[in-house]
Amino acid sequence: MADPKILAAIQRTDTEQLQISISEYRGKSYFNLRIYYTTDDGATWLPTKKGVTFAPDQLDILSEAIEEAKKEFMAEAE
Repeated sequence: MADPKILAAIQRTDTEQLQISISEYRGKSYFNLRIYYTTDDGATWLPTKKGVTFAPDQLDILSEAIEEAKKEFMAEAE
């Protein structure tokens, strides 16, 4: 299995971040949102059990939900 391709990382605390990545498992590709932690000032990031994995055919649903959330937040800001 190849290393995940990290698309983005969102820092949550000094020792925790949300990594958004694409990985492969048993010959299939997946989109992952997972919390990682570090104990060596960010030199190494290790995965936690906290996260969710999406199959490629679920990405449209996720994208639509994110777009809807953006509209809601923009409406609240007005």
